[in-house]
Amino acid sequence: MLWPLFFLVTAIRAELCQPDAENAFKVRLSIKTALGDKAYAWDTNEEYLFKAMVAFSMRKVPSRETTEISHVLLCNVTQRVSFWFVVTDPSKNHTLPAVEVQSAIRMNRNRINNAFFLNDQTLEFLKIPSTLEPPTEPAVPVWIIIFGVIFCIVILAITLLILSGIRQRRRKNKGRSEVEDAEDKRETAVTVENGIPCDPLDVKDGCLNDAFMNEGERLTPL
Repeated sequence: MLWPLFFLVTAIRAELCQPDAENAFKVRLSIKTALGDKAYAWDTNEEYLFKAMVAFSMRKVPSRETTEISHVLLCNVTQRVSFWFVVTDPSKNHTLPAVEVQSAIRMNRNRINNAFFLNDQTLEFLKIPSTLEPPTEPAVPVWIIIFGVIFCIVILAITLLILSGIRQRRRKNKGRSEVEDAEDKRETAVTVENGIPCDPLDVKDGCLNDAFMNEGERLTPL
């Protein structure tokens, strides 16, 4: 008596989960691409985990808290790891609306991806748009970064002002010393008039040429 009932349930379940059936979703996984040498084989255990994650997501939806793993049906599983799935409502023998399933998957997309070590590009729900990852908060608060940048700019500006002041002071000291050296050379220079050197006197008063001195000026009075 139980065998006919079992075959009937199996036939109904097979009819509910078919490619392009109403409320059915296709999934494609690229495990080798994502994990390379660490890729795992897709088997019945992985299928069970997928059903569990879908059931977990559906239980987050209001009025779907009673969803069980057995309510998630998989069909047309291929070796390249693609398949179709539906979520059923056993009490009414029909699949749950695609809108509810899509909403549940989108809300828990990151949890599903992490369960299989994949992401939105390597675990694709072909009829469900990818969700944007939540923005990651920086380890250091933004205001500290801004304060650090401003502080560095202020320190740099102060350093440049100090170096500029030192450079200008050195230039002034150098120019002053050059002027003083030029004046010293001018004072010690020997003046020659008519081919006869004469001893310098005050620069402003000129110099004294012995060739034009008279006898009285040459002789030193006693």
